[in-house]
Amino acid sequence: MKAELGEDAIILNTKTVRSGSGKGCEITAAIDPRSSAGSKGKGGSSSRDGAGSPQQLDENPADWACEWRHIKDQLMALVKPQLNMDDLSPRQRVAIKYLEREEVDMQVLLRVFLDLKANPERPILPVLESVAPCYGFESKKWLQKFHIFAGPHGVGKTLSLIRLALREKQARPKARICVVAADQGQGKGRLVLRHYADLSGLAFREAGSAEEMQEVLKESSKFDLIFIDLPGLSGSATLSEHLTDLGLTDNREMAAHLVLAPYFSASQYAQIAKRYACTLLQSLIWTKLDEACSFGALLNMARLTELPVSALSFGPGLKNSIAPAQSDMLWRLIFKHTLPGHQAEQAA
Repeated sequence: MKAELGEDAIILNTKTVRSGSGKGCEITAAIDPRSSAGSKGKGGSSSRDGAGSPQQLDENPADWACEWRHIKDQLMALVKPQLNMDDLSPRQRVAIKYLEREEVDMQVLLRVFLDLKANPERPILPVLESVAPCYGFESKKWLQKFHIFAGPHGVGKTLSLIRLALREKQARPKARICVVAADQGQGKGRLVLRHYADLSGLAFREAGSAEEMQEVLKESSKFDLIFIDLPGLSGSATLSEHLTDLGLTDNREMAAHLVLAPYFSASQYAQIAKRYACTLLQSLIWTKLDEACSFGALLNMARLTELPVSALSFGPGLKNSIAPAQSDMLWRLIFKHTLPGHQAEQAA
């Protein structure tokens, strides 16, 4: 993109686009005219408007992107009063009001409103499913051998990994499953992972460096599934950089899953979506649902990342505390605050 538009081009947004022919990446970029006015041309000469100042020409691209986000927020604030709820059916209006109470962001609400306005008789659930699709985490659906669990510190990555590994072990007793701790520190997660691996008959490996990870990759033929527990990112690091440092490059045999809790702020989710965006990232796993008071974040983050939800985790225990995501589970959670575990009890 910078080769095409110049070094002053600013990447505003990237998202994964899925179609019948496969998966691609859509990039939105822009050029700050104040910077481009003072940049050098191909011939090496430079030009500058006399009114322009060096401060304007050297403006930080990050500041420009922040300004663009503020502009979008202001546009959304202007659009909201123009939404005429009388264009919707009574049932649709109730659903929109409920989503507002659940702290669903304006961009999601606008998308839902426009889809419903086109057909006042249309049910709302199919529209919401297009915003936050579900693709349940099960080995018969997720055919990759390597599953990488990433996310911020303290969201429950390690327990989610253990719960899903135990589910697979129960469903396929003969499956050869390995769990890998990719934490170079002496974190508690590594000890917990080793403990449950020993109790459950799962293979355990440590791979906090590229050399150790290469050893895991070399013996991968011994296993049917390999679950990798990544530590939370520190500083300004990105998931893409961390995976590259470990030697985990883009591979059809690998899928990364972003593990999140539903009670961060909107700005925090935006930062997480930016830092964890990479080609290997393929789903969202939501944890600690029993500790949340609203669930609009599930829709907001699905919009930001363009990723399906693969698993829903709830409760402190390991048994019956995680479920492969299904659409009806998600909507019962958002509209009725019914946890997946309670749904199973009601069905029984």
